[in-house]
Amino acid sequence: MHNPISNRQKEMYGNAPMKIFSCRSSFHLAEKIAKELGLELGKSSVTEFSEREFQPCFDESVRGDMVFIIQSTNPPADNLFELLLMIDAAKRASAYKVIAVIPYYGFARQDRKDRRGVSIGSKLSADLLSAAGVDRVITMDLHADQIQGFFNVPVDHLFGSAIFAPYILNLKLDSLAVSAPDMGGSKRANAYSRHLQSEMVLCYKLRKRPNVIEEMSVIGEVEDRNIVIIDDMVDTGGSIALAANMMKERGAKSIRAFATHPILSGDAVEKINNSAIEELVVTDSVPLTIHSGKIKVLSIAGIFASTIRAVNTNQSIRHKFCILITLSYICTPIFKNVKRVMGSYHDCNFE
Repeated sequence: MHNPISNRQKEMYGNAPMKIFSCRSSFHLAEKIAKELGLELGKSSVTEFSEREFQPCFDESVRGDMVFIIQSTNPPADNLFELLLMIDAAKRASAYKVIAVIPYYGFARQDRKDRRGVSIGSKLSADLLSAAGVDRVITMDLHADQIQGFFNVPVDHLFGSAIFAPYILNLKLDSLAVSAPDMGGSKRANAYSRHLQSEMVLCYKLRKRPNVIEEMSVIGEVEDRNIVIIDDMVDTGGSIALAANMMKERGAKSIRAFATHPILSGDAVEKINNSAIEELVVTDSVPLTIHSGKIKVLSIAGIFASTIRAVNTNQSIRHKFCILITLSYICTPIFKNVKRVMGSYHDCNFE
């Protein structure tokens, strides 16, 4: 029998009954989000067959409910497919709306054709989510902002800056400089630099092949500065470790790194431990499987809980979570800091 919405829920969340569910790889975060909302996780289960096929199932009614399904789509691909099956199950169970909460949106680095004969994996993932019947997507720190345009449903794009910026300010570092580990992160670093009123340093790298760096150069003044490296994710750890070591050699006082998604594949943790990085600050968007004294985890449960509450009550979230990155959309001055630190660097043209 379908349980009617309680008076307390009506007060907090409006008239639409709301239920929070989690797929298997994001229980660690989903439980925190549900606790922030004052709710219990919805009951669901997964049946596994002998050949490793699996079938998710809702173990309670979701008819007429606003259903939020939490799952990061980091590898293996089963994580994405489990989310697709859960969305399909919710639609077939007559849920009113199905919102996919994807703290880490996988396949996001495949956002364009950078060579012949490759797929655009992030667009395909968006199409699969739409085909499954998703009504809305909530995610954080996409590898490229344009991925939002791959969807035909609303996308709420949150930013790790909501927790990273206050943390950096609380460090009270003098002679602060914000850095990006590559040119692709220059817009993100520029937004932090403006908000923190600091200098900006860039790293320019050439790759032999994916995850293998051939050459890296540091552009900007790092001597006697406290460096903060900002990135959306840390995968193999090669870029951040190399950038940190180069800046230390050039006289940097201290080096800290901030990355929203701690993928940390292969020997990434070992690279971080052996690098000049004093502290790597990440979020719990994906579960941290290997721990290190250098790695600090900040929870994003509160940010996602507030967003889920706002979505359910049709409230705006823009003013809460887009403060830093909104600065980046001011087109005219966006690369002034970049051009200032680069001077006449011949390989780059931002005009």
